[in-house]
Amino acid sequence: MNDNRPRLYVGNLPYQLSVDELKNFFVGAGNVTDAAIITERDSGRSKGFGFVEFASDEDATRAQSMFNGAQLKGRTLKVDLAKPREDKPRGDRRGGGGGGGSSFG
Repeated sequence: MNDNRPRLYVGNLPYQLSVDELKNFFVGAGNVTDAAIITERDSGRSKGFGFVEFASDEDATRAQSMFNGAQLKGRTLKVDLAKPREDKPRGDRRGGGGGGGSSFG
């Protein structure tokens, strides 16, 4: 996805929805340039939300007003402007606290 193009967050997606189905659903609002469905890292299963990128702010605004609250395969969509991605530091995933020992002496 391109950081300079307007993106919409799309929540409450049907879990079996494909990226192509997501793009095709939103194309009625304007020029869709990209789409992504977020998946679980381990299982690859959909988390039920994704993002749709548009060529213009006008297309994204139109899509938000057209599709927020719309039904897709029996689910009511939540469509909103995507917040900018925050760079999160990748922590040490080993757990534990590292920590010094004690001295008895």
